[in-house]
Amino acid sequence: MPRVLRIINRLNLGGPTFNAALLTKYLSPEYETLLVAGMKEEAEASSEFILNHLGIEPLYISDMYRTVNPLRDLPAYRQMKKIIQQFKPDIVHTHAAKAGALGRLAAIDCRVPVVVHTFHGHVFHSYFGPLKTRLYLEIERWLAKGSSKIIAISQSQKNELSQTYKVCPEGHIEVIPLGFDLSRFQTGQIDKRIDFRQRYKIADDEIAIGIIGRLVPVKNHHLFLRALKEVWNTTTQKVRAFVVGDGEERQSLMQLAGELGIPFTTPETQGQQTAPLTFTSWIKEVDEVYAGIDIVALSSLNEGTPVSLIEAQAANKPIVTTNVGGVCDVVLPNKTALLAAAGNMEQFARQLLKLTENEALRHRLGKSGSNFVLRKYHYTRLVNDMDNLYGKLLWQAKHLDMPAKSKPLPANQPLELAGAMASVSAMQASSTAVNGFSRK
Repeated sequence: MPRVLRIINRLNLGGPTFNAALLTKYLSPEYETLLVAGMKEEAEASSEFILNHLGIEPLYISDMYRTVNPLRDLPAYRQMKKIIQQFKPDIVHTHAAKAGALGRLAAIDCRVPVVVHTFHGHVFHSYFGPLKTRLYLEIERWLAKGSSKIIAISQSQKNELSQTYKVCPEGHIEVIPLGFDLSRFQTGQIDKRIDFRQRYKIADDEIAIGIIGRLVPVKNHHLFLRALKEVWNTTTQKVRAFVVGDGEERQSLMQLAGELGIPFTTPETQGQQTAPLTFTSWIKEVDEVYAGIDIVALSSLNEGTPVSLIEAQAANKPIVTTNVGGVCDVVLPNKTALLAAAGNMEQFARQLLKLTENEALRHRLGKSGSNFVLRKYHYTRLVNDMDNLYGKLLWQAKHLDMPAKSKPLPANQPLELAGAMASVSAMQASSTAVNGFSRK
């Protein structure tokens, strides 16, 4: 049976963990898979419970973190090479940027027959300054040449990678959308709604708006709060808002709420009072959140495949979202979601107000979502697509005399890439001054 070494940046909440975990679980027994993960940041919520539920035990690389640091990256790279030499995989499949850089470098150097990388998003805009972005792009172009296949999780992402950023030719990219087990968003909705609304003291005549995800700059929660202020200033309805998630932007968002005059509660003050805005931090039972709220929002500057929008539609909730990245691949504009231009607070606020004021529109958009996402994003489709791709690539590796992907690297190239990473590390401080964004 073919062996797959699957490498993921870290086990934080988000689409990559679901993707890696479901493939690890359900490609068995046709493939033997070892899942390797880096370390999450301290402020991030762990997604280990997803693996525990599926009975998967990952192997951790203690030196692999999301930030670039040659003092950690080089030991992580050497550890990956050691794992490859011991496990002897037929396929190395990496997920997201850091795992993709170190994992593919190690796999190419060890002459692994098939090397695959999935872009779960990209950092080519809205993250860094121009110099750092350019360096990351050059690294990705170089690594793509040594990859058997690049996987994009949406057609729009494929177009960006091949046409806008020219990471590699279009024919070198396979589109395989993410897959999820969405059944929990379909069952027990009435009881879950009652539980959530009782917990947060949401009255029956109050409309609850929720935004779910990491509190990081690229998610642009600042726009969400400013749009909410406009809605509260205009609407005839009673509205509550919930920021579900946590991260480096939490203090900044609470400060902005104070400046806007929006009363709010936090997990530390929950139960003592109610307020128009609630910061809940992370909630593992996210299916209860979707059941309890009435509108789901997303205000991002950049997205790969936004998981919260897939989950929202599975739970039959209407959406207001910025039109960025892969958003239009996962929603049906004006059928399941209302869209606003990226960064356009006034337009975003108008769309939120439209849904807030129109119960019939909320119902119409909500009921159209589940059939669409269950057909397109169920995990069985993901597993079948990946099985077909793996089979094709393994056949090609076996029947080609010297495929480019198995050619050894020139002796100096690992050191060149390490030097590039050191340059990226040296630019970390300056990138913040350039545009204020930080890595996903």
